[in-house]
Amino acid sequence: MANPAFSTNPAFNGKGVPAVPTPTAEQLQTQFELPSAPDPAAAAPMTVDGTVRVSMATFGVLLVGAAVGWVTMPLVPFLWIGAAIVGFVLALVNIFKKEPSPALILAYAAAQGVFLGGISSFYEAMFPGIVTQAVLATFCVVAVTLVLFAMGKVRASAKATKVFLIAMGGYLLFSLVNVGLMVFGVNSDPWGLLTTVKPFGIPLGIILGVLAVLLGAYSLVMDFDFVQKGVQNRIPKKYQWTGAFGIMVTIIWLYLEILRLIAIARR
Repeated sequence: MANPAFSTNPAFNGKGVPAVPTPTAEQLQTQFELPSAPDPAAAAPMTVDGTVRVSMATFGVLLVGAAVGWVTMPLVPFLWIGAAIVGFVLALVNIFKKEPSPALILAYAAAQGVFLGGISSFYEAMFPGIVTQAVLATFCVVAVTLVLFAMGKVRASAKATKVFLIAMGGYLLFSLVNVGLMVFGVNSDPWGLLTTVKPFGIPLGIILGVLAVLLGAYSLVMDFDFVQKGVQNRIPKKYQWTGAFGIMVTIIWLYLEILRLIAIARR
């Protein structure tokens, strides 16, 4: 026989078992508005080891693309030009994207790899051995910059960054003017003003090439500084991809500048 206390008490279902109360609309809305549990992967902080692993993955894709570009250069001569355009577009997308996208960064690495392989094969045909020289020189610049940064000898500062941005702006403006002169036939030299103008008897391309390498080295310092501050401030680990992307862009730029610098010097 049921206990009258249970049957008449609204807190029980008449069988001695506590009844489950039906939530009101206000209670449901409050429950929906509560923040969801954080994703452990998203909450994990950025680390140096993680950035190194991500960087190795991106450079692995870059090397595979470079091998494709190198092999297909004689068969499809203009494939690397299309890859350069795709890489440029992907670079802009990744730069202006608020959140890093691993897929887009890896796609950029693949496209730039094909471009680098193609243009390296092009230079190698004109100047045998130049690719090995450029790769070794790029490795030396990166290694020296990394060691000096790790020792605390070089650091990014607001004043140095301002000078860097001004110099970069001037260099990019000159590059656009130089390309424009060659496109419209004002200067028919393969390097334009870089070899026809010779202040102090030295081709302008060599002087600007050295400047570009110095700018690239400081850009690396800024990339390393971003990684260091990201680790110190424990920002989310997804920004390891941002650090890897910045380092890759700078090293690609360094390699291309050194490649052209050596070509002008050997010419």
